[in-house]
Amino acid sequence: GRGSRPVINVGWSRAQAYLRWLSGKTGQHYRLLTEAEWEYAARGGTATARYWGDQDGVQMATCNDCGNAWDGKSTAPVGTFTPNAYGLHDMLGNVWEWVEDCYHESYAGGPADGSAWVESGCSNRVLRGGSWDVGQWFARAAERFAYSSGGNYGADDDGFRVARDL
Repeated sequence: GRGSRPVINVGWSRAQAYLRWLSGKTGQHYRLLTEAEWEYAARGGTATARYWGDQDGVQMATCNDCGNAWDGKSTAPVGTFTPNAYGLHDMLGNVWEWVEDCYHESYAGGPADGSAWVESGCSNRVLRGGSWDVGQWFARAAERFAYSSGGNYGADDDGFRVARDL
């Protein structure tokens, strides 16, 4: 991720280190979104699979088969595609985004208030939203999967989105 490209190759631990640095530098509190916050933001006020509707992401996102110049090759520059109704770009596709929560198979027993579901000893965290190197099916608001939070470096399709507490 350089220039107008999203940050990539960042593991969960490295994202946390960056957030601590940014918070210290600015005096504001920065963090990863919770799973609930991320999905709310990704849906952009809709109840459909994607903020543009239920149809696949052709020309609306970057994925392996989305019909654009970056298909299966690389990330697209941030903001290439139309934002959702909240003005957020690239919530679906481009890069998988780390969230704060530990991975659980389902939401049963999780917090009902939108807070992060975490516990000590959590070894897998959640990535959301699909990326440039997976199919359209993964570029949807409900898409999530577990990934190890142990290393500093993620894959070339792993990134994160910064939230600031107000």
